[in-house]
Amino acid sequence: MPPAMFDELLNSLSPRLTWKDTNFRLALHPCLLAVSSYHKTPSLWRQAPLPLRVSRHPKAIFLLKVCQAIVDHYKDTVIACPVTQGDWKIISLEFELRRNLAHAVAALDGKHIAIRKPHGSGSLYHNYKGFFSIVLLALVDANYRFLWVDVGGLGHMSDAQIFNAAESKECKENDNICLPKPEPLPNSDLDMPYFILADDAFALRQMKPYSRRGLSEAELIANYRISSARRVVD
Repeated sequence: MPPAMFDELLNSLSPRLTWKDTNFRLALHPCLLAVSSYHKTPSLWRQAPLPLRVSRHPKAIFLLKVCQAIVDHYKDTVIACPVTQGDWKIISLEFELRRNLAHAVAALDGKHIAIRKPHGSGSLYHNYKGFFSIVLLALVDANYRFLWVDVGGLGHMSDAQIFNAAESKECKENDNICLPKPEPLPNSDLDMPYFILADDAFALRQMKPYSRRGLSEAELIANYRISSARRVVD
């Protein structure tokens, strides 16, 4: 981590990581944020208590607090979902310029994150790939930036099930996220709605490639452009 980034984190997170001293011990200083950034490999994790003079137990607690403080402080700044038609149109223009696909406003996909089987969970977290996981579902813009994230879906659930149960689906259907009104595509006079890119796992409410065989040349070109633009979320 560059020193400038560490200093920025320390200055931003110090109010959230400052505790009061007690009659039994002095509180850890926020500068021990270094404990968290020091964690790169298991070997370094075991060696960290020696140079930093912090035992393993408080170091483990501090790591969780630092991670939560980073999330609380930066979540609304780093991951900000557009709420106006103008903001969505800016993202759509980026997809058109960078990915050669007009009227796309985001790419949607899920990622299985491997975990240890939670006690008493049965097969809830066991996915079709054969391991236990939780699912991260995300919307991404044309520049690989997260717009919206849903974390914690059960491993046995499909991406479509998680999206259908998420608040973003309801907001999209109720037009609470203010997607732009349908407009003609370039070189066309027919109105085309703005859409979210997705793969075959999702329903037709999103824009996904043609899945049948014997496609025409125009359909093959459409598949290529949709798949190419959707790769930003992969």
